Amino acid sequence: MNDHVYKYIELTGSSTKSTDDAIRCAIDRASKTMRNLHWFEVTETRGHIENGTVAHWQVTLKVGIRLE
Repeated sequence: MNDHVYKYIELTGSSTKSTDDAIRCAIDRASKTMRNLHWFEVTETRGHIENGTVAHWQVTLKVGIRLE
């Protein structure tokens, strides 16, 4: 059995569409410069309000990186 060790980083993604899109934006951007992204955990969700409606969402994630 192979045991794995992970390091985690914290990312915050934002989107005008949804929290799901904010998560995807953060992971997509990180995957362009980092390898072995393996899991994520949402730690915080917040948004920005303009004129009584949600203008954009911000989602903070812990992202696990499997060490080689």
